[in-house]
Order: sequence, then structure tokens, then C-alpha cells
Amino acid sequence: MSEALRLRCVFAFLMSLVMTLLMSAWVTWLNIGLQADFLPRWRHAFFAAWPVAFCAVMLFAPRVQVISRNIVTRLARPAPSCPACAADAPCACVRRP
Repeated sequence: MSEALRLRCVFAFLMSLVMTLLMSAWVTWLNIGLQADFLPRWRHAFFAAWPVAFCAVMLFAPRVQVISRNIVTRLARPAPSCPACAADAPCACVRRP
């Protein structure tokens, strides 16, 4: 197994673990409150959701990372002064004295 694949699997394992623990606890608490059977229901919800979360992270995390990188790059770039002109060139649409 390559180092990149090993890192991706460990990341997916940990991210899905944390998110499933938090979200299953939150949704179980919203649905039934803090009842006597809260822990067994939470455990059931967690074990039902964790495999799905792991697969989702394995499948979608690389693409989401690329999209996130593109968004951050676009936000860091200065906006052109004129939509018709390139950001690197001076605006040719505005007359200068």
C-alpha cells in the first residue's frame, strides 16, 4: 500500500469516526432526549452510520479538497477592476488623462 493511500485511509477512518460520533449523538439526543436508553440507541445509530461515513469520506474527500483549494485560490486572487479586462493587465476600458 502506498503512503498516499495509507494516509487517505487513516484520514477517512478518523474523520468518519469523529463526525459519526458527534452527529449520531446529536441526532439521537434531538430525537429522544436524554432518556434511560440513550446510550444503546446512540451506539446503534453510530454503528449503522459509520460504514457509510467512511465510504463517503473515501469517495468524496479528494474531490472536495480540490474544490476547496480552487475556492481558496480564487478568493486570494485580487479581483480585476473591470470584468472585461484581465486581472494582470491595466484596464483598457477606462480613459486616462
